[in-house]
Amino acid sequence: MQNFKRGKARRCLTTLLVAGSAAAALATSAQAAEGPLTYSLDYTADVGGVIDGGLARRGRVLDDLQLVADLDLAAVFGWSNTTAHMTVLNNSGGMPNEDAGTLQGVDNIEVSRHRTRLFEAWVETSFADGKGAVLAGLYDVNSEFYANDSAGLLIAPAFGIGSELAATGPNGPSIFPSTALAVRLKWTTESGGYAQAVVLNAQPGVLGDPDGIDTSFDSGVLMIGELGWQGAGKLAIGAWRYSDKQDDWRLVDAAGDPVRQTAGGVYLLAERRIRGSEDSPGRTTAFLRVGISDGTTSAFEGGWQAGVLVEQPFASRPDSQFSAGMNQGFITGRERANGVDAGRNIGRTEAAFEVTYSDKVGRLTVQPDLQYVIRPSGDRDIDNAVVATVRFSISY
Repeated sequence: MQNFKRGKARRCLTTLLVAGSAAAALATSAQAAEGPLTYSLDYTADVGGVIDGGLARRGRVLDDLQLVADLDLAAVFGWSNTTAHMTVLNNSGGMPNEDAGTLQGVDNIEVSRHRTRLFEAWVETSFADGKGAVLAGLYDVNSEFYANDSAGLLIAPAFGIGSELAATGPNGPSIFPSTALAVRLKWTTESGGYAQAVVLNAQPGVLGDPDGIDTSFDSGVLMIGELGWQGAGKLAIGAWRYSDKQDDWRLVDAAGDPVRQTAGGVYLLAERRIRGSEDSPGRTTAFLRVGISDGTTSAFEGGWQAGVLVEQPFASRPDSQFSAGMNQGFITGRERANGVDAGRNIGRTEAAFEVTYSDKVGRLTVQPDLQYVIRPSGDRDIDNAVVATVRFSISY
């Protein structure tokens, strides 16, 4: 890989060892306490970059450190069926998408601002024998909405939440790396059915961001509802809409200000085990997700993702996992017109294939990953990009 900084790789591995030592001490302390507070430390480091095509070929190192804590408020304050949750993030390192040149991104821990953030801080209480639950606070909407477990091993951001939603709002919706104040209501049935709805501040912001937590709600709210069923698989349909109109991606009024448009969309996701029983080696789950949006307030009017997850593909390796997936984003006519104005040859779609394998070596998880991006940013003049990454992670 050209221009790869060996020093960066050594610093990455050193940081990994230091984080692991700190996490071990933290875990020992947590086990000794055995109280209402539980916490964990997770560290992830990615080493890799574009090895062919794209905008530039070079190596990148980036990382993500997460401290997660949960507190049983029933044990501490006597608040029955109530828990508190907090996640603190620290992200640093390079931005491989600068070299790949995609609209959807190639690494789900890449950030534009390197800083420590309070990512989540919420309280949840359940009622009706656990069938109902209400949550309030700083909340990652992708932890429960537009999410399916079998896509979780893939590292391309499009497999986390559909790009047609991820690219909306004044500063993106309430997802990694900045969340927003929210209230979520959820109801589940004994047969596996569920209904959930959330109202979130349309302007994300957390402690650690330049302006901190936004409490003004001047940009209105984002509303999402989802109906679904979970059992041997998952089937869900969701819809989302912003209360306030958003800036049009291209159109302006007579004064030169962006025309304001209503932003909304729907999505459908399905996953099902297609091979093996719940605990058998080689059990395979397939998934498909489709989403569409208004197509006026972001670069995407829709997209889809599909793939498979094979758990324990090698019977002798209980922690081994293999996954393959494809994602495709449909670029709006407005975005393509912007490209033409800038002298670029923008096509209808951006698509990518990804294959990845994960396994544990002691406490360390090692995950090589390969992505092939077709028409980065939809630009026909940019060569298809090949992105190779090795992810190292350790958890306590």
